[in-house]
Amino acid sequence: MGRMFIDCREVPSDRKCSVAIAADNERELLDAVVQHAVAVHGAKDTSEFRGELKKAIHQGTPPMQVHHAA
Repeated sequence: MGRMFIDCREVPSDRKCSVAIAADNERELLDAVVQHAVAVHGAKDTSEFRGELKKAIHQGTPPMQVHHAA
């Protein structure tokens, strides 16, 4: 499947988190992102939350900058 990532910069928040996490498989990526979300953002590790995170997965590696829709 190749490299994949989730980028916190795509999610509006008061923290303005700039972390992007990448991995070679979905389970490893989700586990790392959930650990970050729980520790830093106070999220709860639920199946619903993991389902939402799956929707945020991109193929490839994180770009240097994220362009937000106006």
